[in-house]
Amino acid sequence: MNVTPSASGPADRRAATLAMACLGVFVAYLPVTTVSVSLPAIQAALGASTAQLAWVQDAFVLPMAAFILTAGVFGEVHGRKKVFQAGLLFSAAGAAVALTAQSIQVLWAGQALAGLGAAALLPTTLALISHAVPDHRERGKFIGLWATSLLLALAVGPLIAGVILEHAAWRWIYLLVIPVSLIAMAVAARLLTDSRAPHGRRLDWPGQLTAAAAITALVYGVIEGGAGSFTDTRVLVALFVAVAGGVAFVLAERRSDSPMLDLALFRSPAFTATTLVAMITFLALIGFFFLLSLYFGLVQQLDTLQAGWRLLMVTGAAIVAGAPVGRLMHRVPARVLITAGLLVVTGSLLSLTTVGADTSFASIAWRLALLGLGMGGVLTPMTATAVASVPGHLAGMAAAGNNAFRQVGGALGPAVLGALLTARALDTFPAHLADAGITGAAGQSIAGTARAGGLGAVAAMNLGAGTGPALNAVGEAFLDGMRLCLIVAAALTLLAALVSAVLLRRPRTASTVAASSSGAPATERAHAG
Repeated sequence: MNVTPSASGPADRRAATLAMACLGVFVAYLPVTTVSVSLPAIQAALGASTAQLAWVQDAFVLPMAAFILTAGVFGEVHGRKKVFQAGLLFSAAGAAVALTAQSIQVLWAGQALAGLGAAALLPTTLALISHAVPDHRERGKFIGLWATSLLLALAVGPLIAGVILEHAAWRWIYLLVIPVSLIAMAVAARLLTDSRAPHGRRLDWPGQLTAAAAITALVYGVIEGGAGSFTDTRVLVALFVAVAGGVAFVLAERRSDSPMLDLALFRSPAFTATTLVAMITFLALIGFFFLLSLYFGLVQQLDTLQAGWRLLMVTGAAIVAGAPVGRLMHRVPARVLITAGLLVVTGSLLSLTTVGADTSFASIAWRLALLGLGMGGVLTPMTATAVASVPGHLAGMAAAGNNAFRQVGGALGPAVLGALLTARALDTFPAHLADAGITGAAGQSIAGTARAGGLGAVAAMNLGAGTGPALNAVGEAFLDGMRLCLIVAAALTLLAALVSAVLLRRPRTASTVAASSSGAPATERAHAG
């Protein structure tokens, strides 16, 4: 193992590793919410269409989902510290490009660079923790703090964006990432201990190429299908490429003696459960945050800062719950914590189906706080169990695999729930217009505008005295779509709870997986003895 001397002792090295890991995941996730709540300002400034605007967020998510596994392998082969610093550099470069963007296409490029940075940071930060803290009980506390940093980035992002947008142009939301990333790179160069996987791991190019192709095609196909039609030729081609790429990836990994994602890891019920739970849960929750932001802006007519304070109810409660859950992991099985947390999330999502356009903040706040508490009960044990369920030298692979499936779910969430929301809302919108007294040619014109440009396009129409009733109809149609999406999201988190309850019933430890002759990963079998 290649180790670079750094801090003065084991405790100092662990502290330095934890600080860098927390800062890295904060940098990786900060663009998620700062950009999402700033999309209306970006659209107005750059004159972007709705389809172009959708790709601002997706330009970040796609490379993050597609290259997480690749980044994990690079860390195993070339050194996790190097990949960590490369992730910070890509994040700073992406923010700098976005900060100077004068067109939507340049903004996409900046977002894509930042997405590559996040792809490098997410698995590497967890692998660094796993290397610095080999004891899985103690490691759970460190991963709890890592998860708290992730949630903190999601929490403060809307607040940062809200304050900036009240006093400056949208582009300044990218400024903070640049000095934070560069300072972290300098500190990591001095304090962080490097590590790599033993047993001579090497790059798996067939696995990397097929995985990137499959994930990119899948996310692209679902996004474009949700925005248009799933019968479009390009969507069908993308979905076919995704299936073919997935099959090719499985075949490549089965034949490789140094696979990027050893399929034998899925013989561990704990790893399989946490990976499925991560994907399903993030599909539901990231899709929910997308809906919630639209609800606050489109229905309740709140500005960015007001919406940010309300979103803080979710992430703030999750942060509060994260610390005690990390300590409970010694005494309470991960299965109980994860399943209970997902059931709480399910109940919260169902309770939100009763909100309306005039629902008070106090009435919404407790439901959002309940959702956050459930999330806080899931994220830390889910991540810690995924890493602890495999041999220590495969921690980077496990972290990368878990994060890859998580990000695929997160990328699909807004697309899937957004498509459901649009279909349901546009279906009921004409009836709500009629209820508001807008019929005939006026009603057809407004409904046609909504079908062409989305419900938000109605707000830009000059309707005179009919503006108020039309916007009320928009709100009611949106609520119809949101209720359907909340039910679907609740069904997904309930499914994730069932997966956790069944597959985590008798979890195996990393040592058990390593010792199993039938379940040992291929890399371990190839280099045993």
